[in-house]
Formats: sequence, structure tokens, C-alpha cells
Amino acid sequence: MDVPIESARSDDLPAILSLLDQHRLPHAAIERHLDDTLVARDGRRLVGCAAVERYGAAGLLRSVAVAPERRGSGLGIRLTTAALEHARARGIRTLYLLTETAADFFPRFGFHPVARTAVAPAVAQSAEFTGACPDTALVMVKEL
Repeated sequence: MDVPIESARSDDLPAILSLLDQHRLPHAAIERHLDDTLVARDGRRLVGCAAVERYGAAGLLRSVAVAPERRGSGLGIRLTTAALEHARARGIRTLYLLTETAADFFPRFGFHPVARTAVAPAVAQSAEFTGACPDTALVMVKEL
């Protein structure tokens, strides 16, 4: 059964942080981006999340995580698709992401590798780029 995807609420933060910890993803000021975070709920339990950081016409897709028991169910695809729609609706035209473990997941959405030097300056100054993710993380981009 599909679970609904909706905007995160402030009281979702502990569950979001728990999901990020389960996947060894950085917290990197996620609390400042809750207005642009989407969550999937199974009843009262949060089973997935995805967030977008906005920097004018550029953005950063981050914190895409699904509860272990929901992996392989298509929920990650649904969350990512919803996050892309969210970014587009908010005027983002170029969306970046950093990954160490999911390089094979994101090309299905049109993301492709790009050099760090090609990243929009505002995104390159984000917490994810300046310290939360290692320099060895793959940078990917998608034009919306």
C-alpha cells in the first residue's frame, strides 16, 4: 500500500534525524530546511524523507532516505519525484546533489555527474558542500 507524501512538520525533525542516522547521511542544518522537506508516513510513523535547499534558481536535493523495511518498494522513487516537483514549483531551475552511495539511483531522474567547479556558487557554499559531505562525494546535476 502506498503511503502519503506530505510536507514535513517541525515535530517530524527527530524522526527525520533518525532516518538520516540510519543511512549515515549528514544532518547539516536540515532543521533550517524543514519548509522544503517532504516526508512519507505509514500511519504515525515516518518511513521516508527528501529535502531541497533553495538558493535562488539553484537548489540542492538532499536527505533522501527510506526506512529499511520500505526499501525496494518504490518509495525512494516517489519521494525523489515529489522533491523534484517541489523544487520546480519553487522556481529552482538547476538542482544538484552529493552522493557517496546512490550514484546508480539518481540517473533515472535525469541527474548526471558534474565537476564541483561547475556548481552554482551559492550551492557550493552550503553546509553539505563545505563540510558535511566529503570532497570525494560525487556531484550530480539536473536541469529542471
